[in-house]
Amino acid sequence: MDKFPDQKRAVQYLYPPIDPFDQRMMDVGQGHRIYVEQCGNPNGIPVVVLHGGPGGGCSPAMRRYFDPEIYRVVLFDQRGCGRSRPHASVTNNTTWHLVDDIEFIRRELEIDQWIVFGGSWGATLALIYAETHPDRVQNLVLRGVFLMTQRELDWFYGGGAGRFWPEVWERFTRLIPRDEHGDFIEAYRRRLFSGDLTIETRYARAWSAWENALASIYSSGSTGESPGEYARAFARLENHYFSNAGFLEFDGQILAQVGRISHIPGVIVQGRYDMICPPDSAWALSEAWDNCELKLVRNAGHALSEPGISAELVRTMDRIAGR
Repeated sequence: MDKFPDQKRAVQYLYPPIDPFDQRMMDVGQGHRIYVEQCGNPNGIPVVVLHGGPGGGCSPAMRRYFDPEIYRVVLFDQRGCGRSRPHASVTNNTTWHLVDDIEFIRRELEIDQWIVFGGSWGATLALIYAETHPDRVQNLVLRGVFLMTQRELDWFYGGGAGRFWPEVWERFTRLIPRDEHGDFIEAYRRRLFSGDLTIETRYARAWSAWENALASIYSSGSTGESPGEYARAFARLENHYFSNAGFLEFDGQILAQVGRISHIPGVIVQGRYDMICPPDSAWALSEAWDNCELKLVRNAGHALSEPGISAELVRTMDRIAGR
Protein backbone atom coordinates (compact mmCIF):
# COMPACT_ATOMS: atom_id res chain seq x y z
CA MET A 1 0.00 0.00 0.00
CA ASP A 2 3.05 2.24 -0.25
CA LYS A 3 3.33 2.24 -4.06
CA PHE A 4 2.20 5.80 -4.76
CA PRO A 5 3.54 8.57 -7.01
CA ASP A 6 5.20 10.33 -4.08
CA GLN A 7 7.53 7.34 -3.67
CA LYS A 8 9.99 8.81 -6.19
CA ARG A 9 10.09 12.06 -4.23
CA ALA A 10 10.74 10.14 -1.01
CA VAL A 11 13.79 8.34 -2.43
CA GLN A 12 15.98 11.38 -1.80
CA TYR A 13 15.73 10.72 1.95
CA LEU A 14 16.61 7.04 1.83
CA TYR A 15 19.84 5.09 1.84
CA PRO A 16 20.85 3.49 -1.50
CA PRO A 17 19.40 0.07 -2.37
CA ILE A 18 21.12 -2.81 -0.63
CA ASP A 19 20.97 -6.56 -1.15
CA PRO A 20 20.55 -9.10 1.66
CA PHE A 21 23.57 -11.02 2.91
CA ASP A 22 21.31 -13.77 4.24
CA GLN A 23 17.98 -15.14 2.99
CA ARG A 24 16.29 -18.23 4.36
CA MET A 25 13.04 -19.99 5.11
CA MET A 26 12.50 -20.79 8.79
CA ASP A 27 10.17 -23.55 9.95
CA VAL A 28 8.32 -22.04 12.91
CA GLY A 29 5.98 -24.98 13.45
CA GLN A 30 2.21 -25.44 13.15
CA GLY A 31 2.68 -25.99 9.42
CA HIS A 32 4.22 -22.55 8.72
CA ARG A 33 7.52 -21.62 7.09
CA ILE A 34 8.44 -17.94 7.09
CA TYR A 35 10.79 -15.99 4.85
CA VAL A 36 13.59 -14.13 6.72
CA GLU A 37 16.33 -11.92 5.33
CA GLN A 38 19.22 -9.90 6.75
CA CYS A 39 21.03 -6.96 5.18
CA GLY A 40 23.50 -4.26 6.17
CA ASN A 41 26.34 -4.89 8.61
CA PRO A 42 26.36 -8.45 10.06
CA ASN A 43 28.03 -7.03 13.18
CA GLY A 44 25.90 -3.89 13.38
CA ILE A 45 23.06 -2.75 15.64
CA PRO A 46 20.23 -5.26 15.19
CA VAL A 47 16.84 -3.93 14.08
CA VAL A 48 13.81 -6.02 13.15
CA VAL A 49 11.30 -4.55 10.69
CA LEU A 50 7.63 -5.46 11.12
CA HIS A 51 5.52 -4.91 8.03
CA GLY A 52 1.92 -3.79 7.92
CA GLY A 53 -1.36 -5.39 7.04
CA PRO A 54 -1.59 -7.97 8.52
CA GLY A 55 -0.71 -9.55 5.21
CA GLY A 56 1.37 -6.86 3.54
CA GLY A 57 4.74 -8.62 3.39
CA CYS A 58 8.16 -6.96 3.44
CA SER A 59 9.76 -5.27 0.43
CA PRO A 60 13.27 -4.17 -0.65
CA ALA A 61 12.26 -0.52 -0.03
CA MET A 62 11.99 -1.27 3.70
CA ARG A 63 15.75 -1.89 3.85
CA ARG A 64 16.51 1.69 2.92
CA TYR A 65 15.68 3.45 6.18
CA PHE A 66 18.88 2.23 7.83
CA ASP A 67 22.55 3.08 7.36
CA PRO A 68 23.90 -0.27 6.05
CA GLU A 69 27.28 0.36 7.65
CA ILE A 70 25.72 0.70 11.10
CA TYR A 71 22.63 -1.51 11.19
CA ARG A 72 22.04 -5.24 10.92
CA VAL A 73 18.53 -5.20 9.44
CA VAL A 74 16.22 -8.20 9.81
CA LEU A 75 13.05 -8.37 7.74
CA PHE A 76 10.53 -11.19 7.45
CA ASP A 77 7.20 -12.00 5.86
CA GLN A 78 4.66 -12.78 8.56
CA ARG A 79 2.66 -16.00 8.43
CA GLY A 80 0.54 -16.44 5.34
CA CYS A 81 1.91 -13.60 3.21
CA GLY A 82 4.78 -12.59 0.97
CA ARG A 83 7.17 -15.49 0.47
CA SER A 84 6.05 -17.30 3.63
CA ARG A 85 4.05 -20.47 3.22
CA PRO A 86 1.28 -21.61 3.16
CA HIS A 87 0.10 -18.52 1.31
CA ALA A 88 -3.04 -16.69 2.48
CA SER A 89 -3.52 -19.24 5.27
CA VAL A 90 -5.21 -18.17 8.52
CA THR A 91 -4.77 -21.53 10.22
CA ASN A 92 -2.52 -21.21 13.30
CA ASN A 93 -2.17 -17.54 12.44
CA THR A 94 -2.79 -15.15 15.34
CA THR A 95 -1.02 -12.22 16.96
CA TRP A 96 0.48 -14.56 19.53
CA HIS A 97 1.86 -16.87 16.85
CA LEU A 98 3.56 -13.82 15.31
CA VAL A 99 4.99 -12.74 18.67
CA ASP A 100 6.42 -16.24 19.07
CA ASP A 101 7.83 -16.09 15.53
CA ILE A 102 9.67 -12.84 16.30
CA GLU A 103 11.24 -14.47 19.33
CA PHE A 104 12.09 -17.57 17.29
CA ILE A 105 13.90 -15.41 14.72
CA ARG A 106 15.77 -13.51 17.44
CA ARG A 107 17.01 -16.72 19.03
CA GLU A 108 17.92 -18.33 15.70
CA LEU A 109 19.98 -15.27 14.74
CA GLU A 110 21.58 -15.19 18.20
CA ILE A 111 20.50 -11.61 18.93
CA ASP A 112 20.19 -10.64 22.56
CA GLN A 113 18.32 -7.35 22.13
CA TRP A 114 17.19 -5.33 19.13
CA ILE A 115 15.43 -2.22 17.92
CA VAL A 116 11.86 -2.92 16.78
CA PHE A 117 10.71 -0.85 13.79
CA GLY A 118 7.12 -1.14 12.58
CA GLY A 119 4.35 0.78 10.87
CA SER A 120 0.56 0.51 10.89
CA TRP A 121 -0.17 -3.13 11.83
CA GLY A 122 3.61 -3.43 12.22
CA ALA A 123 3.40 -0.78 14.96
CA THR A 124 0.61 -2.77 16.63
CA LEU A 125 2.68 -5.93 16.55
CA ALA A 126 5.78 -4.07 17.74
CA LEU A 127 3.91 -2.78 20.79
CA ILE A 128 2.43 -6.18 21.64
CA TYR A 129 5.81 -7.86 21.21
CA ALA A 130 7.50 -5.23 23.41
CA GLU A 131 4.84 -5.54 26.11
CA THR A 132 5.31 -9.33 26.05
CA HIS A 133 9.14 -9.32 25.88
CA PRO A 134 10.23 -5.91 27.21
CA ASP A 135 13.71 -7.15 28.08
CA ARG A 136 14.43 -7.89 24.39
CA VAL A 137 13.64 -4.42 23.01
CA GLN A 138 16.29 -1.69 22.91
CA ASN A 139 14.17 0.97 21.17
CA LEU A 140 10.77 1.18 19.51
CA VAL A 141 10.33 3.16 16.29
CA LEU A 142 6.70 3.29 15.19
CA ARG A 143 4.91 4.80 12.20
CA GLY A 144 1.15 5.28 11.71
CA VAL A 145 0.06 3.93 15.09
CA PHE A 146 -2.81 1.45 15.20
CA LEU A 147 -3.84 0.24 18.69
CA MET A 148 -6.17 -2.53 17.47
CA THR A 149 -9.29 -1.12 19.13
CA GLN A 150 -12.91 -1.39 18.07
CA ARG A 151 -13.04 2.39 17.84
CA GLU A 152 -10.34 2.38 15.15
CA LEU A 153 -12.04 -0.42 13.21
CA ASP A 154 -15.35 1.46 13.37
CA TRP A 155 -13.64 4.54 11.96
CA PHE A 156 -12.23 2.75 8.94
CA TYR A 157 -14.90 0.11 8.25
CA GLY A 158 -17.95 1.84 9.74
CA GLY A 159 -18.09 4.94 7.57
CA GLY A 160 -15.90 7.47 9.43
CA ALA A 161 -13.14 7.63 6.83
CA GLY A 162 -15.81 7.23 4.17
CA ARG A 163 -17.16 10.70 5.02
CA PHE A 164 -13.90 12.13 3.64
CA TRP A 165 -13.77 9.77 0.66
CA PRO A 166 -17.44 9.17 -0.26
CA GLU A 167 -16.80 8.04 -3.84
CA VAL A 168 -14.18 5.49 -2.71
CA TRP A 169 -16.41 4.33 0.17
CA GLU A 170 -19.23 3.79 -2.31
CA ARG A 171 -17.00 1.50 -4.40
CA PHE A 172 -16.16 -0.49 -1.26
CA THR A 173 -19.74 -0.78 0.01
CA ARG A 174 -21.68 -1.32 -3.20
CA LEU A 175 -20.48 -4.90 -3.50
CA ILE A 176 -22.34 -5.77 -0.28
CA PRO A 177 -26.17 -6.07 -0.11
CA ARG A 178 -27.91 -3.36 1.91
CA ASP A 179 -29.06 -5.74 4.62
CA GLU A 180 -25.39 -6.52 5.45
CA HIS A 181 -24.21 -2.90 5.72
CA GLY A 182 -24.24 -3.00 9.51
CA ASP A 183 -20.96 -4.93 9.61
CA PHE A 184 -18.70 -4.69 6.56
CA ILE A 185 -15.90 -6.69 8.17
CA GLU A 186 -18.26 -9.64 8.63
CA ALA A 187 -19.84 -9.19 5.20
CA TYR A 188 -16.46 -9.28 3.51
CA ARG A 189 -15.37 -12.19 5.70
CA ARG A 190 -18.13 -14.39 4.29
CA ARG A 191 -16.90 -13.73 0.78
CA LEU A 192 -13.14 -13.77 1.44
CA PHE A 193 -13.53 -17.25 2.97
CA SER A 194 -16.21 -18.55 0.60
CA GLY A 195 -14.06 -21.32 -0.82
CA ASP A 196 -14.56 -19.96 -4.35
CA LEU A 197 -11.25 -18.52 -5.58
CA THR A 198 -12.92 -16.18 -8.08
CA ILE A 199 -15.20 -14.68 -5.43
CA GLU A 200 -12.41 -14.46 -2.87
CA THR A 201 -10.12 -12.64 -5.32
CA ARG A 202 -12.83 -10.19 -6.41
CA TYR A 203 -13.64 -9.15 -2.85
CA ALA A 204 -9.97 -9.20 -1.84
CA ARG A 205 -9.18 -6.66 -4.54
CA ALA A 206 -12.06 -4.45 -3.37
CA TRP A 207 -10.93 -4.71 0.28
CA SER A 208 -7.34 -3.86 -0.64
CA ALA A 209 -8.35 -1.00 -2.96
CA TRP A 210 -10.29 0.75 -0.16
CA GLU A 211 -7.21 0.86 2.05
CA ASN A 212 -4.72 1.61 -0.73
CA ALA A 213 -6.76 4.56 -1.95
CA LEU A 214 -6.53 6.30 1.44
CA ALA A 215 -2.89 5.58 2.28
CA SER A 216 -1.26 8.62 0.70
CA ILE A 217 -2.07 12.27 1.14
CA TYR A 218 -1.32 12.62 -2.57
CA SER A 219 -3.91 10.03 -3.59
CA SER A 220 -6.68 10.92 -6.03
CA GLY A 221 -8.75 7.99 -4.75
CA SER A 222 -7.96 5.84 -7.76
CA THR A 223 -5.65 2.85 -7.51
CA GLY A 224 -4.45 0.22 -9.90
CA GLU A 225 -5.79 -3.29 -9.45
CA SER A 226 -3.66 -5.31 -7.03
CA PRO A 227 -2.35 -8.70 -8.22
CA GLY A 228 -4.89 -11.31 -7.21
CA GLU A 229 -2.51 -13.46 -5.17
CA TYR A 230 -1.23 -10.49 -3.16
CA ALA A 231 -4.70 -9.02 -2.61
CA ARG A 232 -6.12 -12.35 -1.47
CA ALA A 233 -3.45 -12.82 1.22
CA PHE A 234 -3.65 -9.19 2.32
CA ALA A 235 -7.45 -9.10 2.57
CA ARG A 236 -7.93 -12.54 4.13
CA LEU A 237 -5.30 -11.94 6.80
CA GLU A 238 -6.49 -8.42 7.65
CA ASN A 239 -10.09 -9.57 7.83
CA HIS A 240 -9.16 -12.61 9.93
CA TYR A 241 -7.30 -10.46 12.46
CA PHE A 242 -9.91 -7.70 12.54
CA SER A 243 -12.78 -10.19 12.87
CA ASN A 244 -11.03 -11.50 15.97
CA ALA A 245 -10.14 -8.09 17.47
CA GLY A 246 -6.46 -8.80 16.95
CA PHE A 247 -6.72 -11.80 19.28
CA LEU A 248 -6.22 -9.48 22.25
CA GLU A 249 -7.68 -10.30 25.65
CA PHE A 250 -9.73 -7.09 25.83
CA ASP A 251 -10.39 -3.90 23.89
CA GLY A 252 -7.77 -1.27 24.71
CA GLN A 253 -5.22 -3.82 25.92
CA ILE A 254 -2.18 -2.20 24.30
CA LEU A 255 -2.73 1.18 25.93
CA ALA A 256 -3.71 -0.39 29.26
CA GLN A 257 -0.42 -2.32 29.41
CA VAL A 258 1.89 0.45 28.19
CA GLY A 259 3.48 0.58 31.65
CA ARG A 260 5.35 -2.60 30.72
CA ILE A 261 7.42 -0.62 28.19
CA SER A 262 7.87 2.59 30.19
CA HIS A 263 11.64 2.03 30.31
CA ILE A 264 12.00 1.56 26.53
CA PRO A 265 12.80 4.70 24.50
CA GLY A 266 10.33 5.17 21.69
CA VAL A 267 9.67 7.43 18.72
CA ILE A 268 6.34 7.69 16.91
CA VAL A 269 6.30 9.16 13.40
CA GLN A 270 2.71 10.01 12.53
CA GLY A 271 1.16 11.67 9.51
CA ARG A 272 -1.03 14.60 10.54
CA TYR A 273 -3.64 13.63 7.92
CA ASP A 274 -3.51 9.85 8.28
CA MET A 275 -6.95 8.62 7.18
CA ILE A 276 -6.30 4.97 7.97
CA CYS A 277 -4.83 5.38 11.45
CA PRO A 278 -5.91 8.83 12.71
CA PRO A 279 -3.38 10.66 14.93
CA ASP A 280 -5.47 10.50 18.11
CA SER A 281 -4.23 6.95 18.73
CA ALA A 282 -0.60 8.06 18.43
CA TRP A 283 -1.33 11.00 20.72
CA ALA A 284 -2.99 8.80 23.35
CA LEU A 285 -0.05 6.40 23.25
CA SER A 286 2.51 9.17 23.60
CA GLU A 287 0.61 10.67 26.55
CA ALA A 288 0.60 7.32 28.36
CA TRP A 289 4.24 6.44 27.55
CA ASP A 290 6.66 8.77 29.32
CA ASN A 291 9.71 7.59 27.39
CA CYS A 292 8.18 8.31 24.01
CA GLU A 293 8.64 11.17 21.52
CA LEU A 294 5.82 11.93 19.07
CA LYS A 295 6.73 13.40 15.67
CA LEU A 296 3.61 14.68 13.89
CA VAL A 297 4.47 15.15 10.23
CA ARG A 298 2.53 17.91 8.49
CA ASN A 299 1.26 17.34 4.95
CA ALA A 300 1.52 13.57 5.37
CA GLY A 301 -0.93 10.69 5.47
CA HIS A 302 -0.32 7.04 6.24
CA ALA A 303 2.08 5.72 3.61
CA LEU A 304 5.61 4.78 4.59
CA SER A 305 6.84 6.22 1.27
CA GLU A 306 5.63 9.78 1.83
CA PRO A 307 8.56 12.24 1.82
CA GLY A 308 7.98 13.75 5.26
CA ILE A 309 7.52 10.38 6.91
CA SER A 310 10.52 8.85 5.13
CA ALA A 311 12.71 11.78 6.10
CA GLU A 312 11.67 11.64 9.76
CA LEU A 313 12.21 7.88 10.00
CA VAL A 314 15.69 8.15 8.49
CA ARG A 315 16.55 11.01 10.86
CA THR A 316 15.30 8.94 13.79
CA MET A 317 17.39 5.90 12.89
CA ASP A 318 20.46 8.06 12.27
CA ARG A 319 19.98 9.72 15.68
CA ILE A 320 19.69 6.37 17.45
CA ALA A 321 22.90 5.32 15.69
CA GLY A 322 24.64 8.41 17.11
CA ARG A 323 25.01 10.21 13.78
